[in-house]
Amino acid sequence: QVQLVESGGGLVQPGGSLRLACAASGRTIDKYTMGWFRQPPGKEREFVAAINWAKSGTYYSDSVKGRFTISRDNTKNTVHLQMNSLKPEDTAVYYCSAGPFSTSTRNARDARVYDYWGRGTQVTVSS
Repeated sequence: QVQLVESGGGLVQPGGSLRLACAASGRTIDKYTMGWFRQPPGKEREFVAAINWAKSGTYYSDSVKGRFTISRDNTKNTVHLQMNSLKPEDTAVYYCSAGPFSTSTRNARDARVYDYWGRGTQVTVSS
């Protein structure tokens, strides 16, 4: 069993930055694919970013590519999402997720392949 807790959300102006953190407990995540999803108001949950066991294995949605960076620190059992150049359309509840799989065998963009989820953290981008 893996427990995930997100932090770092808040209110930021357009063009600003936020750094989200996801702390995992219960199991080490060194062999887990980690993902970030978000759910904008009135919309379905959508893929944001994912990172495989290896640092080179990263994936991003087209809407955030070039602005967001996912990273992991297996020593601290955490994953981060650095969000730069934020736009109002980035406003959403952001969820951290974990799955015991490799992206070579599962589609990291599919929320259904993740076994564990955090409760989410609110990100609001507004002037």
